[in-house]
Amino acid sequence: MDAYTTAAAGPDRAVRFTGSWLEYLPIAATNALLIICTLGVYRFWASARQRRYLWSRTEFIDDTLEWTGTGKEMFFGFLIVIAVLAPFFLFFQFLFPALIAHGKAEAAFGVVFLFEIAIIYLGGFARFRALRYRLSRTYWHGIRGGSDDPGWNYGGEYLGRMALSFISLFILFPWAATRLWNSRWNAMSFGPLQFRADLDAEGLKGRWALVYLAPVGFFFAAIMAGMFAAASAHGGGRPPAGFMAVIMALAAVFYVAIPLLTLNWYAAYFRKAAEATSLGELEFGFDATTLQWLGLFLGNLGLAIVTLGFGITYWGYRNWAFMIRHLHVYGSIDVSEMTQSTTHAPREAEGFADAFDVGAI
Repeated sequence: MDAYTTAAAGPDRAVRFTGSWLEYLPIAATNALLIICTLGVYRFWASARQRRYLWSRTEFIDDTLEWTGTGKEMFFGFLIVIAVLAPFFLFFQFLFPALIAHGKAEAAFGVVFLFEIAIIYLGGFARFRALRYRLSRTYWHGIRGGSDDPGWNYGGEYLGRMALSFISLFILFPWAATRLWNSRWNAMSFGPLQFRADLDAEGLKGRWALVYLAPVGFFFAAIMAGMFAAASAHGGGRPPAGFMAVIMALAAVFYVAIPLLTLNWYAAYFRKAAEATSLGELEFGFDATTLQWLGLFLGNLGLAIVTLGFGITYWGYRNWAFMIRHLHVYGSIDVSEMTQSTTHAPREAEGFADAFDVGAI
């Protein structure tokens, strides 16, 4: 059976999203109400309910996806996270002040450093486990995905590559991000088919250079503006009337230009990452531009403001619809040869991913 697509939103696309905001409204409204009434506890079941709807409205080739995860699994994953992170909070609440009070600042900050390393490690572990869990609960033609890799090694790789990025003042971040994408997806499978990812940083370095150089340029411009103001004040004169305007312009560049340049890099990164990833004979593409990503984020923000916060319940819907509508699949797959995945299906959900606010992709 052929999987192909030639248009951004044509009926011949291999992957399509058929949901509507009006149809999703009762789910969003009841989820929001129950989350408020249960002081946030229902959010695990709300997330499962949301995914069941989104998956069921996503057509892949000749069948819709099915989500089989439950709120109970997500709640169990949350409890595991609480048990793991409790020592961190207890340390900062009680032990850290005690060590400082007893003049053992070196020991206190040494433990803080070790905790920071552990947090970075757990952040990578969380990203891997979230993808593994979501694939294990995603069914198509009764077949699911997953991985037998528990993610411990990936956590160590994530820590190492992030450490090298930090040491290099994040010059090496594109290299780290591409290698981590490959490691994460190469450990995953769907049914009998293995994902393959061969992403490199070529074509991304120039965009990252703009992100990297923007704060450097801002820093030197601010220094020059400060020196100019100091020289004017030292000479007995007042800073020029336009000096504050220059400072405000620099601030605007810092808070607007840098986020836009970062978004520009990530837009290219996702396009290139999709093209470098395959599943059996299926290949992928992603065509969202920087302006389209910006429209998604601004739309989410505006929706939340206009609806006095209720619109946040639509963010998951909008984000999923955006990803599916810009995703393309090429190639062929023989459904008759597909067998069920033999990978381990974890019992716990992506509690660590929720705690560290990272996405599975």
